[in-house]
Formats: sequence, C-alpha cells, structure tokens
Amino acid sequence: QVQLVESGGGLVQAGGSLRLACGVSGSISSFNAMGWYRQAPGEQRESVAIFRRSGSPNYADSVKGRFSISRDSAKNTVYLQMNSLKPEDTAVYYCYADFYIGSQRGDYWGQGTQVTVSS
Repeated sequence: QVQLVESGGGLVQAGGSLRLACGVSGSISSFNAMGWYRQAPGEQRESVAIFRRSGSPNYADSVKGRFSISRDSAKNTVYLQMNSLKPEDTAVYYCYADFYIGSQRGDYWGQGTQVTVSS
C-alpha cells in the first residue's frame, strides 16, 4: 500500500525558514502531480505548491517568491522550502500526490504536519 510520509514541520519565528519533505512508501508506476496543500483553522484547504509531470510548478500567489518546491525523482520525494515565513503561513501542511499504481490512478494525502510561525 502506498503512503505519503511527511516531515519537517515545526515552530519558527516570522522571517525564518523551514523545509518540508514528503516521501512515498511503496511502489508507484508513474506520477501525475505531487505537492503541498495547507489548511489553517477555520479555513478551507488550499493549494500551496504543486509539481506536475508536465509543466512548471504552480504556486499560490501568497507564497510566490518565498516558497520553492523541488522533487527528487529517484527517491519519489518532494520538498517544500519555505523562506521568509509569515504568521499567516501557520497551518497544517498536507502532502498530496496523484499517482498511477499499475493501471489504477488515485489521489493520496499525507497525515499533515503542523507549521506554526510566531510573530
């Protein structure tokens, strides 16, 4: 069974940096998309940065220029480098992936990792 395993959340002061990582446990055939969403208390889950097989990564306007997503294809791992963090970046960050396992395509979510930015 394929699972997404996240790491790297924590508490940081405004202006600081964190790096999130999301790895895939299990074997996949190919990926269509992989990246990060976040959900703040009382808010809807929103896309932060998505790496798609075709095309350049997509970023939320609120994080452009501060966050960077990268992928290690050999390890099936994506990273989210978050710089110049702001209190409004505080949220639970969820890894997301759209994979093929054999001929079956599915959406997968990580368990979430808390990012808290203090002012």
